[in-house]
Amino acid sequence: MSTLTKLALGAMGQLRPRPARGNAAPKIALPAPDKTGGMPLMEAIARRRSMREFSRKELPLPLLANLLWAANGINRADGGRTAPSAMNAQEIDIYVALASGAYLYDAKANELQLVAGNDVRRVTGYQDFVDEAPLDLVYIADHSRMKLIPVSQRGSFASAAAGAVAQNVYLFAAGNGLATVIRAWIDREAIANALGLPHDHQVLLSQTVGFQGE
Repeated sequence: MSTLTKLALGAMGQLRPRPARGNAAPKIALPAPDKTGGMPLMEAIARRRSMREFSRKELPLPLLANLLWAANGINRADGGRTAPSAMNAQEIDIYVALASGAYLYDAKANELQLVAGNDVRRVTGYQDFVDEAPLDLVYIADHSRMKLIPVSQRGSFASAAAGAVAQNVYLFAAGNGLATVIRAWIDREAIANALGLPHDHQVLLSQTVGFQGE
């Protein structure tokens, strides 16, 4: 779907998901992430960049598991995460939009939990490439976890935390030959409706990830 068509549909409140491709499993168990090896950090930083051309090839499950762990997985026995959050609120949830459905990443269980049995990728951004790229991540702030943070500052704090998650994804992508781009030009109301989010959840950013296109 073209960007102009999406803008028009969004203005009318008619931007909708597509039917899922294949059966949407209620849960997808992820392999244990590989926390060793990889490209040296300075090399990954040197390779970090935004790309907007993606292959339609799906990410293998072990690679997806590693990506999500790097983004905001648990890296300490006390439940600490790979990305920081103010007062350890851990308010950022990652929703994973696949052709087969939309899933919530549960870092503790190391699994994906189905939240929408539709292909919501086209709803995650106005750009045309989001429709067919294999994976769109959506970063959502759950304000119910931010009770120690003043209401007036929760949006800013959550946005900073989401930025840290996005940078983790950028560095993982750079170190593993993947393409990615962060996107703030999104229809937040359409995304919230597609994912069935409650009122205290804030849609912050989307990020497309995949193998590099031709």
